[in-house]
Amino acid sequence: MVYSCSMTAIPTFPKLYSDDVSLVVVLLDTNPYFWSSKSNTSSLPFSNFLSHFLSFLNSILLLNQLNQIVVIATGYNSCHYIYDSSSSLVASSTENGKMPALCRTLLEKLEEFVVKDEQLSKDSAISSIGSSLLSGSLSMALCYIRRIFGSGSLHPQPRILCLHGSPDGPEQYVAIMNSIFSAQRSMIPIDSCVIGAQHSAFLQQASFITGGVYLKPQLLDGIFQYLSTVFATDVQSRNFLQLPKPVGVDFRASCFCHKNTIDMGYICSVCLSIFCKHHDKCSTCGSAFRQAQSNATSTDRKRKAA
Repeated sequence: MVYSCSMTAIPTFPKLYSDDVSLVVVLLDTNPYFWSSKSNTSSLPFSNFLSHFLSFLNSILLLNQLNQIVVIATGYNSCHYIYDSSSSLVASSTENGKMPALCRTLLEKLEEFVVKDEQLSKDSAISSIGSSLLSGSLSMALCYIRRIFGSGSLHPQPRILCLHGSPDGPEQYVAIMNSIFSAQRSMIPIDSCVIGAQHSAFLQQASFITGGVYLKPQLLDGIFQYLSTVFATDVQSRNFLQLPKPVGVDFRASCFCHKNTIDMGYICSVCLSIFCKHHDKCSTCGSAFRQAQSNATSTDRKRKAA
């Protein structure tokens, strides 16, 4: 299932925090089909990746005691909040000399989520890796930020970080683009760290449109260095840093009829739906289209020959 919500522009509240205080909403790709597949060319086990990930979260909290972190697990069938640093249940850093509260709470919630997410896909046959619910987690992140900003005038600078490895899901194109434009209107940058074998066209567009940073690390064994040096910096400090810039952005869209990525297609002039072939009627808004030019020309020729 894909989570959806009504997206509106976030109103401007007077900032009482300094510009270096951040609210980082991290979307963690937990798709088991990706992490267990041969397409995960990094040869980095999920357990090792989590150790780098937890160190990165701790580094953000150490940069400023007012920083906030929210982690949303992005699975194959569902997505869910698994950590919130502002919660009173995880406010203390340690308890009785045991594992830090961040690691313990996050790992427990993550294990519960992965088990439930795998149970939802037992009855379905998966022939390929399959895409994660990126559209759902993006909607949840924007809803969380909207709720935080609506609760009062004291708020940090928000941004979204996508740690993604699964391939793009063309069927999620519309929902993802709606989330991207909502983040753009609300001035929320979407950072992207792609850990899969291929680039993500969706995340390239998300980072480009919202002013975020897109990065595909070459050596995932040093993923903590990439995360801490590129994505741990606040939005204001980025103006003084030379951050990586994408060489090219794939702006191709997915058609609404077959969910395929296309270079050229037909666009409805009413609702801007995209189709790979000519249709007599728009399946989205119901608008009637003219007859294709090639068909009209051939019909005129037949009439003249007759």
